[in-house]
Amino acid sequence: MNFLDVRRETVFLLRKKSIALLLLAGFLLASFSVWTGSVDVAQQHQTIERLLVGDSVDREEVTHKHHDYGYIAYYTFHLTYAPPSPLAFAALGVRDIYPWKHRVRMLALEGQIHESDTPNPELALAGKIDFTFVIAVFSPLLLILLLHDLRASERAAGRHDFLVVTARTRNSLWPLRTAILMVALWLALIVPFLLGCAVNGVGIVDVFMISAIVLVYLLFWSVICYLVARLAFPAPVLASLLLGGWLLTTFIIPAVGDVVIEEAYHGPEGGNILMTQREAVNDAWDLPHQVTMDAFLETHPQWQGKTQTTSLFEWKWYFAFQQVGDEKALPLAIAYQQTAEDRYRAAGYIALLSPATLLKRALTHWAHTDAPAAWHYEQQVRAFHAELRQFYYPFLFNGTPYSEASLADRPVFTPYKNTER
Repeated sequence: MNFLDVRRETVFLLRKKSIALLLLAGFLLASFSVWTGSVDVAQQHQTIERLLVGDSVDREEVTHKHHDYGYIAYYTFHLTYAPPSPLAFAALGVRDIYPWKHRVRMLALEGQIHESDTPNPELALAGKIDFTFVIAVFSPLLLILLLHDLRASERAAGRHDFLVVTARTRNSLWPLRTAILMVALWLALIVPFLLGCAVNGVGIVDVFMISAIVLVYLLFWSVICYLVARLAFPAPVLASLLLGGWLLTTFIIPAVGDVVIEEAYHGPEGGNILMTQREAVNDAWDLPHQVTMDAFLETHPQWQGKTQTTSLFEWKWYFAFQQVGDEKALPLAIAYQQTAEDRYRAAGYIALLSPATLLKRALTHWAHTDAPAAWHYEQQVRAFHAELRQFYYPFLFNGTPYSEASLADRPVFTPYKNTER
């Protein structure tokens, strides 16, 4: 095999209208997915910028309007967000299911997190056609259409034996054609991705790694198509075998796996956490102040001796029962998170039987758009909310006179960097 052989076979294959149309379809699908993904990511960045401006204006208005730490803590919202990574345009992941922005106050946190817990089920089912979806789902289908009749078409035309005899070696022709078509499809898919990387500022390491992963994935399916194409059956039969395998591994196994996982792992829902926290907060209005303060002191003994109240309403009592409401819902929140992690881990084992699912998990992990990235953001929100409480509690329980200058030390949310995961 030499350069002339490669050139001859490449020209021969690409002159076929069916092959050219399939490669064009792959290029257009990849281009569409890159464009829509880039638009989606750009809109998320614009949303964050707009909310940051509004958040700053709102905070300034509250600061100038109120002159009491309790009112300031109650009315001030703080924007928290997880910005999309540069690679998110190619793998949107669960960012359309899990929340990636919250405006939180120093009230009970569980309600603020889980009130947006339930996604639109139809949206979650449909998903989005991003670059990862095109590679995982459509690229094997295009390969099947390109390679299923690699030999069958030549048999039907009566040229198979002649081509085998005239080839330099008996088994050099078909692997060469398979490799040419695979590389051609890889280029058709990867060129739009490279343009998207240039527009979104993706690092060279990420570009290289994703390109290599896509090539390995196409190589995997090419080998399967090559082996099946060797069978002495008509092209429709070979296509049916390959399409059956594609349908089984891409759709049926993941769907059945989801059902099995849902049945195997049970835990509280976000609504259970929300109701438990809200009931605890609402019930506190009817309880003696001391009952709430005793429960609060169990986890905050440093305020012992400073929890006495002398009126029907005091801000330290109000925020104390907000804290107690969170603590009563905490066991449910921990169980909820553990169940989610168990399901995600089990889905990883199911993915070993589904190359498409395995590829999606790999690319979304690389793009920081998978479920663990969403959980990491939630932990950041919890840590920031704890900082707010640590900031305000000394003023409230010590009865410190209000000073606007002290607000300069108020915590400011800083989103994680992609390298910090």
